[in-house]
Amino acid sequence: MAHIQRDRKKLLTRVRRIAGQVAALEQALETGDDCDAVLVQIAAAKGAMHGLMLEVMAGHLSDHLVAEPDQARREAEAAVLLDLLKRHAR
Repeated sequence: MAHIQRDRKKLLTRVRRIAGQVAALEQALETGDDCDAVLVQIAAAKGAMHGLMLEVMAGHLSDHLVAEPDQARREAEAAVLLDLLKRHAR
């Protein structure tokens, strides 16, 4: 996964932001914040996770499908990605 290593700093920044959002959600629940504040925190964390997924998926598409010269490997990687999309859409 060359794209993971290449984009490591950017991806870790996203993960740390997500961790902060989840911590804020936990804090909101612990302190008894109103449900609207909790929902905002949930939406922010979900959006951040979705953005991370898209970032890694774009690298996967670029490096493991578009740039892959071997047809059999491209098909295998496409199958992995399709399975992932099905699980993600649930």
